[in-house]
Amino acid sequence: MRPMMEKTFDPREAETRLYQAWESSGAFKPKDDPQADPFCIVIPPPNVTGRLHIGHALNNTLQDVLIRYKRMLGDSVLWQPGTDHAGIATQMVVERQLAAEGNISRRDMGREAFISRVWEWKEESGGEIMGQLRRLGASCDWSRERFTLDDGLSAAVQKVFIELHQQGLMYRDKRLVNWDPHFQTAISDLEVENREVQGHFWHFAYPLADGSGELVVATTRPETVLGDAAVAVHPDDERYSHLIGKMIRLPIANVEIPIVADEHADPEQGTGCVKITPAHDFNDFEVGKRHDLPKINLLDREARFLTEDDGTGGLDRIPAEWRGLDRFEVRKLLVARMDELGLLREVEDKLVMQPFGDRSNVVIEPWLTDQWYVDAATLAKDAITAVEDGKTTFHPKSWEKTYFEWMRNIQPWCVSRQLWWGHRIPAWYGPSHKELEATPDKTGRSVLNTMNPEIFVAATELEALAAAKEFYGADVDVTVGDTGNPSVRYGRRGDKLRVNLQQDPDVLDTWFSSALWPFSTLGWPEETPEVARFYPTSVLITAFDIIFFWVARMMMQGLHFMGEVPFKDIYIHALVRDEHGQKMSKSKGNVIDPLELIDAYGADAVRFTLAAQAGQGRDIRMSVDRVEGYRNFTTKLWNAARFCEMNECKPDAAFDPKSVKQTVNRWILSECEQTVKAVNAGLDGFRFNEAAAAAYRFVWNVFCDWHLELAKPLFMGEDEAAKAETRATTAFVLDQALKLLHPFMPFVTEELWAQTGTRDTQLITAAWPQLDGLTDPEAQAEMDWLIGLVTDVRRLRAEMNIPPGAQLDVAVIGASAETLARLERQDTLIKRMARLASVTPSDSAPQASAQTVVGEATFALLLAGVIDFDAERARIGKEIAKLDGEIKRLEGKLGNERFIANAPEALVAEQREKLADYATQRGKMVEALERLAAM
Repeated sequence: MRPMMEKTFDPREAETRLYQAWESSGAFKPKDDPQADPFCIVIPPPNVTGRLHIGHALNNTLQDVLIRYKRMLGDSVLWQPGTDHAGIATQMVVERQLAAEGNISRRDMGREAFISRVWEWKEESGGEIMGQLRRLGASCDWSRERFTLDDGLSAAVQKVFIELHQQGLMYRDKRLVNWDPHFQTAISDLEVENREVQGHFWHFAYPLADGSGELVVATTRPETVLGDAAVAVHPDDERYSHLIGKMIRLPIANVEIPIVADEHADPEQGTGCVKITPAHDFNDFEVGKRHDLPKINLLDREARFLTEDDGTGGLDRIPAEWRGLDRFEVRKLLVARMDELGLLREVEDKLVMQPFGDRSNVVIEPWLTDQWYVDAATLAKDAITAVEDGKTTFHPKSWEKTYFEWMRNIQPWCVSRQLWWGHRIPAWYGPSHKELEATPDKTGRSVLNTMNPEIFVAATELEALAAAKEFYGADVDVTVGDTGNPSVRYGRRGDKLRVNLQQDPDVLDTWFSSALWPFSTLGWPEETPEVARFYPTSVLITAFDIIFFWVARMMMQGLHFMGEVPFKDIYIHALVRDEHGQKMSKSKGNVIDPLELIDAYGADAVRFTLAAQAGQGRDIRMSVDRVEGYRNFTTKLWNAARFCEMNECKPDAAFDPKSVKQTVNRWILSECEQTVKAVNAGLDGFRFNEAAAAAYRFVWNVFCDWHLELAKPLFMGEDEAAKAETRATTAFVLDQALKLLHPFMPFVTEELWAQTGTRDTQLITAAWPQLDGLTDPEAQAEMDWLIGLVTDVRRLRAEMNIPPGAQLDVAVIGASAETLARLERQDTLIKRMARLASVTPSDSAPQASAQTVVGEATFALLLAGVIDFDAERARIGKEIAKLDGEIKRLEGKLGNERFIANAPEALVAEQREKLADYATQRGKMVEALERLAAM
């Protein structure tokens, strides 16, 4: 005999046990059925350094909702998991560990030893977030877990790099990048944090070279003055049109630079004259290209002023005593020197946007350097067309505008990073033939730097060596070495020319490998069964802030290498904010930790809270109160199941839902079918909130609040056939409810599935509800009428302060034959649920009665002898007076301009909400008072 259910559900005990049962049973693996439709989601790979935050919780909850839904529908479902090596983030973690241990730096340690140490850390501590995703209930196929630096993905990355290079879409170029002087690497725009800081506009006078006057320019970065290549004015600015083409004598550097006409100069801003520094400003770089201006670099890798010639001419412009100084130290010196020269016209205090490295927290420098680039503009063409043609659809569709705007203005993609942890660039450098010809004709060996090396892109060192030998010919002795720097070593030994190839020391941008994620994780470049079955994948769920950095790049690479879009649908989820609508941040102290919520309220409550608020295009307001509320929902469901158990409601394999006779049973089955359709529509349309709301309404408001109450008289009645039918119907509907809720609340539903019947499968792999032909308009109309009547009577009882135990008489006026027939059929239920003594037809409403209209009939509750009218009028009057006081106080507060201006936005919104609530309460009280007066 099955033991009775526990009184409460204990998530702490159940979640680990249930998850292990799912995983060990193979439930997370794709169904091995060639007839089943494939459905695949690749997880946005969290950083191996990561920890589950509320954004991860939302993203992975929504993925798991779809995965569990499709699995129950019978699809062959693959949720492909994995982690990202997260180049700069991981390297930073290990470098900090080394520093904390008092060990040497990575450069002292050497590349090979350092990378070995990172792998050691990764194996021991990395991937903690994957365990945390399990706690959330994520049903990934963990047997297929991938890592962006595993052998298979490394092969994919290498193949893509080499083929792009062969196709002319991957090239090396000297351009401006976001340079992090602390980590000494280029970083992506996503890793740059623009902050508003207190700064200055320094206004400097630049003398005309012919001595005929001066132009005044303003800058927030005086240290870049020495790198100026021109001064720009707008071509239509009549103030300066006569100066276009003339020369300026650049102060301190003492070189002449031209005045050029360019629309980048805004006549309305400042003096209308703009200094152009192509090597130290992204906008100026573009102006420089238009006018063929020199790119004069002033800084080294650490953002110090040059001490060695880098070939750009910058060293010659720097005073000897400034060489090697930090950029901000030179800033002070330059402003002072300009003042000494009489060329400082004004210093204007100004708030400026300054770029900081999100991890290093140092000011990022636009820096001119040799990097590897992908011709993103060419790759973007097909990716734009795919979305235009509907091969891939964004949800909400409004995000397509953002996608198109980025893609149509795309710049070359810098894919190289000056790090050690990552995919090493498969390129080796050697001297050009021209440089070899200039090699000193002497015995011994020269070690020379080359600015424009010959590049050999190859999969392996041996392949690079073979290509180099073919290039240089038999007269040159070619070897391969690794000095850890980009220097190219070559020279002579006796009469023999000697070349030592050097592999590029840089690694690829983390986004480069993750751009291949939808097909590399399935085994490409091998022709695996997974690639054939699951590519293109079905859906991508991700955040809006990486549409360009990840989504767009996956689109480009997927189309280029696979010939198909990587996913058919892209769902962009909203931002999770705090309960007041504020963005979460550590500085505000409003960060909500999902793991703490899971500890306190269970994973089901956290998941349902997130899904229930995931409306398209609307940010989520997360609060502990909401999670607690949905924890109460799990309790409500558990108690409903226990009630069913106590009333012997057991699943019956022979039960035919189309055969039921009782109106209450026909009604609940009709409601159930409509709920299944609503949940299906919500999930199929990525309207997670609507699907969750439909399931919630049905389970709490329809099944628990009404059906179980309406079923009680049948459970306790003498009609054995009605009793058996109601028990079977209730058990059947509970099963459907568990299935509908399972994608959102997998743990409590799986536990109830096991405890409420003898099952031949776990709920996770049970069939999704397939209900048809159960919609019953007649039963729904009657039960909706009954529920409306009981609800109105209960409302009147509460408003009139009628004692709970009082059994009231009710007169019914103007009832149709149909209503009278319903009253006769449902007499027992109505009296029981509304606590009525009698319900009698009448020609008119008696005196001293409270009335409500349901349908065409008026229902009058006889109150004579039930309440003290004078005392009740006095009580309601006091309540109204109290509410008036609160309303007056809040209206005064909200009418105070100082309060509105200074109070936090969330507090103002809270006060307005209170005022609206008080006004609603007052309205109800006034209605009750008027009702008493009418009596």
